[in-house]
Amino acid sequence: MFISLYTTRLLLSTLGAIDFGIFNVVGGAIAMLGFLNAAMAGATQRFMSIAEGEGKPEKKKAIFNISIVLHLVIAVMVGLVLLIAGYFFFNGILNIPDNRVYAAKVVYGSMIISTMFTVMTVPYEAVLNSYENMLYYAIVGVIESFLKLAVAFIVVYAMQDKLIIYGVLMALISLLVMVIMRVYCHRHYEECIFAPKHYWDRSLMKAMTGFAGWNLLNNASRMISQYGMSVVLNSFFGAILNAAQGISNQISGQLMAFSTTMIKAVSPMIAKSEGAGEREKMLNASLLSAKYGYLLFAIFAVPFLLETPYILDIWLEKVPDWAVVFVRLQLILLLIEQLTLMIGRSVEVQGDIKVYFALQSFLNVLPIIFAYLFFSLGFPPYYLYIIWILIVGIISGGVAVYFAKLKCGLTYSDLVRKVLYPCLLPTAGMLILGVIPIYWLDESFLRLLFVAALTTISFFLLTYVIMPQEERLVISRLTPLLKTKIFK
Repeated sequence: MFISLYTTRLLLSTLGAIDFGIFNVVGGAIAMLGFLNAAMAGATQRFMSIAEGEGKPEKKKAIFNISIVLHLVIAVMVGLVLLIAGYFFFNGILNIPDNRVYAAKVVYGSMIISTMFTVMTVPYEAVLNSYENMLYYAIVGVIESFLKLAVAFIVVYAMQDKLIIYGVLMALISLLVMVIMRVYCHRHYEECIFAPKHYWDRSLMKAMTGFAGWNLLNNASRMISQYGMSVVLNSFFGAILNAAQGISNQISGQLMAFSTTMIKAVSPMIAKSEGAGEREKMLNASLLSAKYGYLLFAIFAVPFLLETPYILDIWLEKVPDWAVVFVRLQLILLLIEQLTLMIGRSVEVQGDIKVYFALQSFLNVLPIIFAYLFFSLGFPPYYLYIIWILIVGIISGGVAVYFAKLKCGLTYSDLVRKVLYPCLLPTAGMLILGVIPIYWLDESFLRLLFVAALTTISFFLLTYVIMPQEERLVISRLTPLLKTKIFK
């Protein structure tokens, strides 16, 4: 997390706001395909985890082989779509200075190639997730961070076009990580055998294609929304605003690192519980992961939200226009999304997802239309995030809760008691206590420390006070174990 934050500072300083903004809007293909990658891994992982819950290892081999074929087809389709889209992007849609168009095209091309390989690696990521192999994720994550830092230093001292070098090297890192993942899986997991003819199962192929198709629609719409909003922002306000958006995405992504890792670790258990026919256990796991996913994000997001101007000022040499507002609104959006993110996962694993994904797909693309209309009428750039919060955060979250009640038997009282109450009360306490130093002290590092200390103390006290007895017992049993591991 800290390496990534420093890398962003170094790149913004080296590339400048214009080139950094260009990379975020053009190279956004790789970022938005990250959504697709994670989503398709989730779809494949669902079938693998359910097969493991059912105790059927041979079925997992069939799922893996069918998944390989499916993702090869998807990769080709994605590559063609991005290639066709590129023609329109560089002929009237994107607002890029004339002297930087060639560099932007090179970056875009390298990202398309990298993205196709990323999609084809999804089945391997699904296998790792189904085995809950977090150690491997940790090792690869650290290696990837150091490689990105090395790229940043190369760009600093490069004599050629820095944007082109950065785009190409970032794509090469993605390819390297994917190769490592594929080699590791083939050596360590027996289901990673590529023999599609031998393990072909028509009925399983039909089920997986149907689920993957709806999942693809939902997450492709999210991808289009994420990238489309960047394009709309660029066409009305230029690359400088994309730099501010890039900063907000970087910060929110890093602050969510702990929450994202926890969710990745819990997701296989949710699917395995459903596969074993334990619906109540699946729902409880979804509610618990929703709560702790939110809390793990809130403990970092709330103090950052309060002290955004000062933190950006000491982190970046020159803060892009609108970056402070964008960061704050992005954090609010993610806090709202976290409350229902894993509730939506419970709807996905139960399998009946056609209407749910169709409705969510419609809501995903709706912000682009509203953003375009609002900007055409002269509204300021931050309305991009206000629209997102209302549609993607609140309405979409409400839809997830409704379908979880309809399809999985979730009760609203459980949602309030197990998620909303234990999440919103500590957040309110953090905000109230965190605001006190801001009103009494001038902006400084000392004030930042006071805000961080008060929000952290209030967070732990309130979280523990309202924590159910069974969760306190788990913590009391874990504490001696952690002490032993740390101090042995």
